[in-house]
Amino acid sequence: VQLVESGGGLVQPGGSLTLSCAASGFTFSRYRMSWYRQAPGKERELVASINSAGSSINFAESVKGRFAISRDNAKNTVMLQMTNVKPEDTAVYYCKASSPGIWSSDYWGQGTQVSVSS
Repeated sequence: VQLVESGGGLVQPGGSLTLSCAASGFTFSRYRMSWYRQAPGKERELVASINSAGSSINFAESVKGRFAISRDNAKNTVMLQMTNVKPEDTAVYYCKASSPGIWSSDYWGQGTQVSVSS
């Protein structure tokens, strides 16, 4: 299993950024995919999650209306579109894959840094 995030960087407040997570080594279309983030000195938190079919999506309250999550099962990719970003969005963003079934296993990417600053 491999998850590789990309697209992070420095962005000004109010700007936009799109993160991508390329998956390999497992049946991507069967897995729930999620984006988490971890700011310095804080716990890792869920940002957004999408089910295997893309029909069920959840967002953290702090990003509702600003972020969107989508997936392309043909390309084994999940994306996080970030708009109207704020300084408090600064964090390392991680992609997570969760296997189906009762005994679910989680797989994590290495993370990509997003910094929001003027």
